[in-house]
Amino acid sequence: MASGKQTPRQKMINLMYLVFIAMMALNMSKEVLTAFGLMNEKFESANANAEDTNKVLLAGLAMKAEDEPARYTDPYEKAKQVEKLSTEFYNYIGSLKSDATKGFEIDSETNKLPYEQMDKGQTIDYGWFEGEGLSAKGKEIMGRIAKYKSDFKAIVGNDVKYKFLVDDIEKRFNTSDVKNKDGKDIPYLDYHFKGYPAVSSLAYLSSMQNDVRQLEHEAYNLFLGNSLKQAASMKHYQAMVIPDKAVYYQGEPIKYKVVLGRYDTSTVPTSVVVNGATIPQSRIKAGQVEGTSTASGLGEHKFTGKFTFMEDGEPIVVDILNSNYMVVSRPSSATISADKMNVVYIGLDNPISITVEGITSDKVTASATNGSLRKIGNGKFMFKPTAGKEAVITATGTMPDGKAISSKQVFRIKPLPRPRGFIRNEPNAKGPASNFAISTVTAKMEDFDFDVTLRVTQYTIVFPGIGSQTVNGGGALPPEVQAKANRLRPGDVVRITNMKVKLVEAPEVIVKDPTDATYTIQ
Repeated sequence: MASGKQTPRQKMINLMYLVFIAMMALNMSKEVLTAFGLMNEKFESANANAEDTNKVLLAGLAMKAEDEPARYTDPYEKAKQVEKLSTEFYNYIGSLKSDATKGFEIDSETNKLPYEQMDKGQTIDYGWFEGEGLSAKGKEIMGRIAKYKSDFKAIVGNDVKYKFLVDDIEKRFNTSDVKNKDGKDIPYLDYHFKGYPAVSSLAYLSSMQNDVRQLEHEAYNLFLGNSLKQAASMKHYQAMVIPDKAVYYQGEPIKYKVVLGRYDTSTVPTSVVVNGATIPQSRIKAGQVEGTSTASGLGEHKFTGKFTFMEDGEPIVVDILNSNYMVVSRPSSATISADKMNVVYIGLDNPISITVEGITSDKVTASATNGSLRKIGNGKFMFKPTAGKEAVITATGTMPDGKAISSKQVFRIKPLPRPRGFIRNEPNAKGPASNFAISTVTAKMEDFDFDVTLRVTQYTIVFPGIGSQTVNGGGALPPEVQAKANRLRPGDVVRITNMKVKLVEAPEVIVKDPTDATYTIQ
């Protein structure tokens, strides 16, 4: 069709044929449009059923809250908030459907929309989008989805038993960009609505409404399910002693709580015995027991005892298991050590570890002379000496009783060691003159405990029988130096001297001139 010389009539026929193919590609099958419409009907029917089911569940929670307020009042209050939020967002999505159905009338005989005619979505395309981005309406939609998610999470809170709901809402209403078949990231609204037939957008909005009802349904079931689990037999619970910390000084008071692995305010024991001592009833409240004791005897100690509850008129005894604490002696001094031996180098960040036995790092402070000291982590500091030959680092730890202990450590301050000069990564290289001409000049600190980088700023090359030349900057030799190198003969020794370097990590620090490097011509 495209070969040989064509007449104007043939060209016109070819053009009409291409237009016809394009029109066929742009027009979606009527059967597909009808399928979207039927899908929308099924979603709307499912949504109506879900709404009725949710009303029954909410009414059941209301009855439970009235009959057993201690167990069901809080879940019912959450459920009412979920119902209000879900209804508002469900109705908002319903209002968006008018953009998909605008311009289409329901058939009086079938009582359905004309699905086969809803192959264009101009109202959404021109109403939700603007240029390559979103219009004000599109931004509003994204904002409402984000607000629904955040409000829902705020209702259920951070309780781990509701983590399923939080994960589910993120999955159902994930508005992140979507990768298309070409691997390109497409914005959420663009991917699901832009350029689609109105009937497909209508079905997608109904599916979003279904997600809202399903989340609401899952929330009600979870509120009921968790409450019922908490009302299960006490035989399935484990009692634990939770001290306010794991390590104590000898003679220091111990504060602890005895709790159940899963408990609420309605879970109140009839008696509690810990280490042979009966806890007074005045300290048994809100599903937990507050007790005190005294730390004596160094080493590990265990809490033993029993929780006793009444269930169906019979006492249920729950043993206290897997609860212990450690008693250590009071420290008399802090431990200070340099991570890179008992020497610090001027101008560098020297890592210092400071710990005080039995005291957490947030209760330890430190200061230093002849430099700056800053905390970078749990017991970790960086010390940068600025002058002098010695630095004194003082550590102070505050014990739980408010008393402070201090300790000092002296560190020697040393300048950076003298670097070594290199030509072609060797201090005394050998090779032909052609290799020397393309060599580079560098400097390194050998056998140094810190990872530092040196930048060569200047050096002098001494050519035997030719003279010398000063070069500014490091790296490859300049062309004029390469020209002189070509005049060298075997046996000539070229010397790299008067090297000047800067420390990349701290340019202000003075570094000694590196040692000379040589290159012997072979």
